[in-house]
Amino acid sequence: MALRQLTEIEKQHLERLTAASIDATLLQPTSTGLKKSILDATIPLRNYLRDHGLHDYDGQGKGASEHGEQLDARLVEVDRAKVSRVSLYRPKTKQGDPRIWFSGLPAFAEADDMLAVTAHEGGLAVINLSRTDVSRIVDQRIPGPLLELIDALSSNATSVAHELLEKLKAIAAGGLVRSVMRERADTAIGRTLEHALGIQINSRREPDYKGIELKSYRRATRASRENRKTLFARVANWELSKLKSSREILDTFGYDRGEDFKLYCTISTQTANSQGLYFEIEDKAGLLNERSTRKEIGAFATWALKDLRAALAEKHAETFWVGACVHEQAGHDYFEFRDVMHTQKPILSQFDLLLEQGEITMDHLIKRTAKGRVSEKGPLFKINAASLGLLFPPSKSYALR
Repeated sequence: MALRQLTEIEKQHLERLTAASIDATLLQPTSTGLKKSILDATIPLRNYLRDHGLHDYDGQGKGASEHGEQLDARLVEVDRAKVSRVSLYRPKTKQGDPRIWFSGLPAFAEADDMLAVTAHEGGLAVINLSRTDVSRIVDQRIPGPLLELIDALSSNATSVAHELLEKLKAIAAGGLVRSVMRERADTAIGRTLEHALGIQINSRREPDYKGIELKSYRRATRASRENRKTLFARVANWELSKLKSSREILDTFGYDRGEDFKLYCTISTQTANSQGLYFEIEDKAGLLNERSTRKEIGAFATWALKDLRAALAEKHAETFWVGACVHEQAGHDYFEFRDVMHTQKPILSQFDLLLEQGEITMDHLIKRTAKGRVSEKGPLFKINAASLGLLFPPSKSYALR
């Protein structure tokens, strides 16, 4: 079962955990599950347990009594933490779909509450995001088991970014920087910044500046109006896909625009776009499928979710997100570099959730010129600006001027 949309309050609470570098996955108990003491172990939850060396369902036999395993757990509230036991098993019935259960859960959560599950001391700790004011506990430093847990899990990772920050401040101090591109494009700010830093323009997957990834964006007056921020580019796994190239995707769904034949559009799990394209997550197989509403086509491009998480980890171990205001003078764009948000180590377990919630989307940027040349600038996986804090524990923000 897909998770429901997070409420704004739940997002805020999850963001505070993410800000503390707490790596968590989510669990949504159902009314039936609470009554029968049985919950589905979703793909993100199973991946989380496996990646943290706690449990691997793939190698587990069927039968709770014969092959079931248990872990210690704590159901953590503001002023108390209840000791629990986690049962992990595959039933003999049906297809042996993975199950999980926490003892004492009905007294801790109601149906459809959103629970944050995190690895702790060889077991699991659970926080009810629907009923626990995580933000207040952290901001006001209210003593108790929850604050102790958050402090214990918080990461104090540091990095050396002083050199880059000083160079950015020097560029900003010089005033407006003329765009290096004649046309107005989303990449103009980034290319201009790289040029100012003496970085050669490249399409490599590695970070831009001595291990630090540079991402730039147009500053807006309100965060909700800012452009989505690009995370990384990754083409589909053509071996797993029905269509075998960007050219085939363009031929199938493209449209004429001026002298070019294009497919410029955004893909989301939430709704089909004007071309009838949308994302669907195939949980059991760990795949992300791009689908068409045209029944004769269906799923046509596929990514392995583990590959997307790996791309995120590789690209954004440490990132400077540089905000710039755009000024036009005599028909040319000039950039005023204003500030930097410095992030480290994305919470990889959040990636699938944010895809499912529609906070992470993908852009196709495919075109064929009049000369017949096909180019693909993406596909670009992007995150809504307001949701950046759900994926990255924020480090520090710096004003450049």
